Amino acid sequence: MRRIILCCLTLLSATRLAAQTPYRTPPQVIVDILDAPPLPTASVSPDRQWLLLLEQRSMPTIAELAAPMLRLAGNRINPRTTGPQLPGGITGLVLKRVADGTERRINVATPAALSYVIWSPDSRTVAFVQTRDSGLVLWVADAATGQTRALTGATLNATNGPPCQWTPSSASLLCEFIPDGRGPAPVAPQTPAGPTIQETRGRAAPAATFEDLLKNAFDEQLFDYYFTAQLAMVNAATGARTSVGQPAIFDRVDVAPGGEHVLVVRTVRPFSYLVPSGAFPQEIEVWNLRGELVRSLAKLPSSEGVPIRGVRVGPRAVNWRPGTPATLVWAEALDGGDPRTKVEHQDRIVTLTAPFTAEPTELARLTKRYSGLLWDAQGVGLLGEYDRERRWFKMWIVDATKPGTAPVLLFDRSAEDRYTDPGFPITRMTPAGDAAIQRTGSWIYLTGAGASPQGDRPFLDRLNLVTKKTERLWRADTVHYESVVALLDDAGKSFVTRRESRAEPPNYYVRQGTNLRALTAFKDPAPQLTGIQKRLLTYTREDGVPLSGMLYLPPGYTPGTRLPVVMWAYPIEFASASAAGQVSAAPNRFNIIRGPSHLFFLTQGYAVLDDPKMPIIGGDTANDHYVEQLVMSARAAVKAVVDAGVGDVDRIGIGGHSYGAFMTANLLAHSDLFRAGIARSGAYNRTLTPFGFQNEDRTFWQARPVYLRMSPFVYADSINEPILMTHGEADNNSGTFPINSERLFAAIKGLGGTARLVMLPNEAHGYVGRESVLHTLAEMIDWFDRYVKQAKPRAPGVSSSSR
Repeated sequence: MRRIILCCLTLLSATRLAAQTPYRTPPQVIVDILDAPPLPTASVSPDRQWLLLLEQRSMPTIAELAAPMLRLAGNRINPRTTGPQLPGGITGLVLKRVADGTERRINVATPAALSYVIWSPDSRTVAFVQTRDSGLVLWVADAATGQTRALTGATLNATNGPPCQWTPSSASLLCEFIPDGRGPAPVAPQTPAGPTIQETRGRAAPAATFEDLLKNAFDEQLFDYYFTAQLAMVNAATGARTSVGQPAIFDRVDVAPGGEHVLVVRTVRPFSYLVPSGAFPQEIEVWNLRGELVRSLAKLPSSEGVPIRGVRVGPRAVNWRPGTPATLVWAEALDGGDPRTKVEHQDRIVTLTAPFTAEPTELARLTKRYSGLLWDAQGVGLLGEYDRERRWFKMWIVDATKPGTAPVLLFDRSAEDRYTDPGFPITRMTPAGDAAIQRTGSWIYLTGAGASPQGDRPFLDRLNLVTKKTERLWRADTVHYESVVALLDDAGKSFVTRRESRAEPPNYYVRQGTNLRALTAFKDPAPQLTGIQKRLLTYTREDGVPLSGMLYLPPGYTPGTRLPVVMWAYPIEFASASAAGQVSAAPNRFNIIRGPSHLFFLTQGYAVLDDPKMPIIGGDTANDHYVEQLVMSARAAVKAVVDAGVGDVDRIGIGGHSYGAFMTANLLAHSDLFRAGIARSGAYNRTLTPFGFQNEDRTFWQARPVYLRMSPFVYADSINEPILMTHGEADNNSGTFPINSERLFAAIKGLGGTARLVMLPNEAHGYVGRESVLHTLAEMIDWFDRYVKQAKPRAPGVSSSSR
């Protein structure tokens, strides 16, 4: 018997090894483009004197992804560093003086694996974190000289996000550290002490299908061990540390503008196996700088049992108000957190000021749900309210300096309407380090995408808070895509922009009216793509809904030539048909292609119809007609690309990622429009997401026919075109468990269909490892070359339409 077992194990091992093929690479032109470093991003200093350029590497390696990783309570961490799974991707820091463009490179340490780069409020210093094999180190750089120094050893704790923040004085940083004397990590017991048991007794607790949840008592020990941190003040000049309070698991820590108090949100037991750590029980407190409790604001239970689309009862979105030393503002539900409860007001907004001994003062009540609050430094805020049923948004002006004053309505509009979007308020860091709405007298400044039927044209407006009138200060021209990065003066006459066009790569400029002065001169990172043409393609669905997509043509395209076409899409639900038909594209942007992008098909002689709109219209019941609307939109897109004289009706493939993969499988199951499909990281069986998905609020048991009709797994016997499925083995996205792809592949194989399944080791929902990205592109190109580009015309009588 022992010999038989050993033999079987050997055969099983050999089978697995045979199935794991070496990584492949796509054509060299694609490899060269992806290996080139991406263009730097930029950050403007609070005093508006410096532009900080962040240079980045192209991609991490699969070896880095394969490093030790723990998946705990919805988080992924590297146990060796007590930080994020991957090291920082920033490789260099360069300072440019805005006034004259002079440049200074910051002397960063090796290895240059940097992250969490933040300006001090006085703009004299830049702090950043370096990842070493042994842990995370805090560094600071002098903006005047570019010289750097380490302030800590490899002892930072970044398991729950950025480990440090500047204090208002710019003289110190409040950081989270590995507690002294933490000791060795817990070791998994070789023999289980018993089963893991959960029990429910009549209390409904619907939850999304989260990944990486705690599963047992040992996971709880690991979470406690790695996420527990010690707060400490770090002197920015000397590196001296002063502990603040006792070690705890900190969900959030925020220093007050006056620098004398700290808002602390602690995660406490009992931990949950049903929701991620952000939904665990919390205690919200105000501490002084010695770590002593000043005021307990709330002790919140786990969010288990919070209704779908509901909120936790008690204080939420607790924040300091800028412009005051220590004033808190937060929202509270008045409907028990349940949107199904009919009440006059769903939320209220309250405020509480130091010394925090009084009861909170109410600032406003909202008929619908609170959706955010931005303040200027003078006590005036812009309060957001969202009505999900109508997809409607309101913005109110609230004045904290005038207690009892009713909010004034500023905006009242459809949240889906891009064409009338007034933009978002421009903020600036205050001297205390808080982000506040930039204001001059009664004027604030707004910037937005500037959506239009011709595509996006970003703008800069100013809005008078007294008259509520808006004035247009500037808008991008019809050739360039140019967006506002930061205002350089209080009147909005001079500002930094990021400017690009179809022929010019993105660069940063100082704009004063029509005058432009370049701050950077980045070159085209991928000259191999020169010659790509693109145009906005507009067309109409058979039910009258206008649709659009961006049509890309390969370099050297000869007009009138029929090409194989790749369509890559992602469905979106809408309440309004008029909003669904709006254009959401930016034709004037430069072509920059990164990651496993479908646009690389352009290097192989394909045309690409990018983001052809697939709206599912009908609000909360839109999915009742999901399949019909999806096929209708796809049919219109196929007709449009063929009528444009570009597409060959017999050589069109469809693809998408995530919900786009779900779309792809459905289109292959319910139509014959496409010769093949590529579905990446999708969910194909909606019974695995029984408490809702995307914008579907109804449960499986409330809308069983809808869930089943939308599930391509149920119609696997109708998927009669070849489908390539790829999936990260470590997918971390809610709802897209890898088993979705495995079971759909098994179904298609069992039914005699044509499919290929590629499971990518160590990859999450989006693929980032160099080897994985290159392999995915090689698979995609080979699949469509075989089944789309080389496809023979359909036999007479075979329709390229829906079934």
